Amino acid sequence: MAEPAASSAPTAKITLHWLESSRAHRILWLLEELQVPYELKTYRRQKSMLADPKLKEVHPLGKSPIMEIESPATSKRLVLAESGAIVEYLTDHWGKWLIPKRYQEGKEDQVGGETESWLRHRFYMHYAEGSLMPLNVIELVLRNIKNAPVPFFIRPITNSIANRIETAFLEKEFELHYQFLEDQLANSPDGGEYLCGNEITGADILTSFPVEMGNHRSDIKQEQFPKVFAYVERLYQREAYKRATEKIIQVEGRFKMTF
Repeated sequence: MAEPAASSAPTAKITLHWLESSRAHRILWLLEELQVPYELKTYRRQKSMLADPKLKEVHPLGKSPIMEIESPATSKRLVLAESGAIVEYLTDHWGKWLIPKRYQEGKEDQVGGETESWLRHRFYMHYAEGSLMPLNVIELVLRNIKNAPVPFFIRPITNSIANRIETAFLEKEFELHYQFLEDQLANSPDGGEYLCGNEITGADILTSFPVEMGNHRSDIKQEQFPKVFAYVERLYQREAYKRATEKIIQVEGRFKMTF
């Protein structure tokens, strides 16, 4: 699909605070999809892998992504955090083409009159961070436990606890969610190649990061979930994604999607 022309929405000064190896790259990619002017400020993680403390000067939580939007029309300065909220705000104002049509013809404003694509989009806007991403966070915590600098006689205990959580909970949950995604892609509306149908949506961009992280697990096999792996590759072949990645390489000299 050809990428649409730049939005004709009123101009605003947009600043993205981007942190390496974080969810912020999705927002940079989205800005490239929308083709709106923006300023990019990049940050690197500390040796502890925590975010740069300077981010707290922008938002009290000190996380990334953070987006500042200054509107000449209203003279307001917005500071937005949380990836889902940022995607919703940007698509509402500059990228309505990334939101599926809400109602079926003749069923406007009726309960149950929504299109399947719109219902999927609404679901995935919450699923990405509410259901799928927490699994990756748990995996990261377990990895840190295994690699923690503890006395050698304690390490078998910490490793045993982490391994039990991995096998008893995490592996089963990842398999459950990947099978769900595989089935969703197999039954995408109108035979589409994206989660919500034939066209990419903001929900696809939001879901890309936790799926990309899960794809690196040793128990998640491409032959078992071919549609999921092909889906991620299709997303990353978009010109807007390539532009976003190249921009980071130019600014930072390197790019790494995940830890």
